[in-house]
Amino acid sequence: MNHNTMQERESGMIYTCPMHPEIRQDKPGMCPECGMQLVPAKKKKADMDNGTHDKHAGHSTAMFLRKFWVSLILTIPVVLYADVLKTIFKWSLPAFPGLEYMPLVLGSIVFFYGGLVFLTGAWREIQGRLPGMMTLIGIAISAAYIWSVYAVFADAETLFWELTTLITIMLLGHWLEMRAVSGAQGALKELSKLLPDTAEVIRNGKTETIVLSELRENDLVLVRPGAKIPADGKIMDGESDVNESMVTGESKPVSKKENDAVIAGTINGDGALKINVSNIGEKTFLAGVMRLVAEAQASKSRLQMLSDRAAFYLTVVAVAGGGITLTAWLLAGSDVAFAVARLVAVLVIACPHALGLAVPLVASISTTKAAHNGFLVKQRIALEAARTIDTVLFDKTGTLTRGEFGVVEIWSLSGQTKDEVLGLAASLDTLSEHPIAKAVVHKAKERGLTLSDPKKFEALKGRGVKAIILETEVMVGGPALLESMEIKIPNEISRQVEDAGKKGQTIIFTLKDRKLLGAMALADIIREESREAIKSLKEMGVRTAMITGDSEDVAAWVSQELGIDEYFARVLPHQKSEKVKELQKRSMKVAMVGDGINDAPALTQANLGIAIGAGTNVAIESAGIILVRNDPRDIVKIINLSKMTYTKMIQNLWWAAGYNIIALPLAAGALAFKGIILDPAIAAVLMSTSTVVVAINAVMLKRKQL
Repeated sequence: MNHNTMQERESGMIYTCPMHPEIRQDKPGMCPECGMQLVPAKKKKADMDNGTHDKHAGHSTAMFLRKFWVSLILTIPVVLYADVLKTIFKWSLPAFPGLEYMPLVLGSIVFFYGGLVFLTGAWREIQGRLPGMMTLIGIAISAAYIWSVYAVFADAETLFWELTTLITIMLLGHWLEMRAVSGAQGALKELSKLLPDTAEVIRNGKTETIVLSELRENDLVLVRPGAKIPADGKIMDGESDVNESMVTGESKPVSKKENDAVIAGTINGDGALKINVSNIGEKTFLAGVMRLVAEAQASKSRLQMLSDRAAFYLTVVAVAGGGITLTAWLLAGSDVAFAVARLVAVLVIACPHALGLAVPLVASISTTKAAHNGFLVKQRIALEAARTIDTVLFDKTGTLTRGEFGVVEIWSLSGQTKDEVLGLAASLDTLSEHPIAKAVVHKAKERGLTLSDPKKFEALKGRGVKAIILETEVMVGGPALLESMEIKIPNEISRQVEDAGKKGQTIIFTLKDRKLLGAMALADIIREESREAIKSLKEMGVRTAMITGDSEDVAAWVSQELGIDEYFARVLPHQKSEKVKELQKRSMKVAMVGDGINDAPALTQANLGIAIGAGTNVAIESAGIILVRNDPRDIVKIINLSKMTYTKMIQNLWWAAGYNIIALPLAAGALAFKGIILDPAIAAVLMSTSTVVVAINAVMLKRKQL
């Protein structure tokens, strides 16, 4: 934080939106309603704390609509009695006493009632030394009004019909744009609606319904079938399928059982669950998601910084160009009314509202869309960088693999079955807590095998274990067990065992009555999702690399299985960032994908750091993007969203600024000699149209599939 920002915070400086004074925060940024730059407000933070409110608070979409209708009704008679209609259509309405002052009276009401929001906004921008859209509109309508008042008494041509139509069209344009913007912001607001209003808590053996605010950590809550889970916690009793799509993007319900973690806001399936509450309120995963989305929306991308500068310079160009236009037409001998009309048209057409909205609105939608698809954007610059990535470097354990042992192959000798080899080993391993033993038992249960109770269990130090199963001695262990008993691996399985050893897989053998029945190979299980992710990345033209602390054999096997282009083996945690630098020295734009713990230096060094398997932890500082699920396929989604977002931003920037290249000279009257003149009201239509088009184009991003 710079020194100025610190001073502002200490002094209680509050920033507000020129159009929406009810939007107030203690740091600079963009208005969440319309995307405008926030400017310093008059009132200090203490005023807010004391309950002091801005008299203009409450400006809303409804307010703009109300002002539009009033202004439209008052504008109609001004236009009907305007000289321009008499000239074009050669007809006029009946006169009445005081007709000459009717445009002045109605025009003044429209100016002060309908135009006040623009004048107030202009004053705030000038106070904040951030001239922009409101400043231009304010100058334009003030110039038109002041000249018209003078013209009434000087018997010159007024600009009341241009003034009233300009304000009316600007109000309509802002109303349409705010509707589009509020629709775009709706997705983030939906996150806050995911939580239920009440929870069923079990206290003293009784179930009672309480409001969510009364829920406490370590409470035991009952979640009935089809109900929303009220808080983060762990299942103490029950099994069910839980719909987590709203927070993880996973379309299929996830099977949950005892001791599994659940997330607040997700929807329970057909089973009843008893859940021990671990996090409530601001500590919940959902609150963390909303916090990260808000932080991302407050941060700026490079394109947004570019659009902010462009909007500022466009304001300067518009004011200077308007002054030059006014002076040039006056020196050319044109009447003052025509010259002022050209000034007003230039100021209106150059309003940078669409430019200020072009990037923030797209970025806001994309960060919210990311949260609904299972990944959280901490920095917009990170999402913007994803489209340029040409190499994805995966940490192996826990990312491409599950980080836990699994049985990948079973070999049986003649006369034996694979189920017998596995079943006896699993029966023996039920008493062991070793990861390999757990993997064997899990595989047996997966295949539906019936296990027997082992008796006289004994650990054979450095070799394995043995026990009596169904009156028979059974042993399970590694190669050292066979060596100690002088048993050689038979030829029929020796080749397979040797190949598995070269892949770095762990081999265990099952013996019955000191006779070898068969063997099993165990390895860190490769995620099926990893195969799809690597394949999809290759189809996108993105190289893949893998980094691991495992041996060369293991790294080569996993790399070959998945079709990875390059791998680094036997890499210690502190060396991972060096491997990222090595790839970057080859002019590669690297995305590092890791678990966010021992991969922190590498995640920071990479062009894009992605933390995978965050689960309910959303506070991983070293990553620009966090994946909620342990699913590497989401990397493809990130790159796709980045490309979509960038495309929308570029489209909006061209639409917001590009039309000025043609419209500004027309507004200044460059083609007046050919009879082509852009009136202020038409300029207002074009400016409002560009803003609405930018908003609608951004909202269309919501419908895109990742």
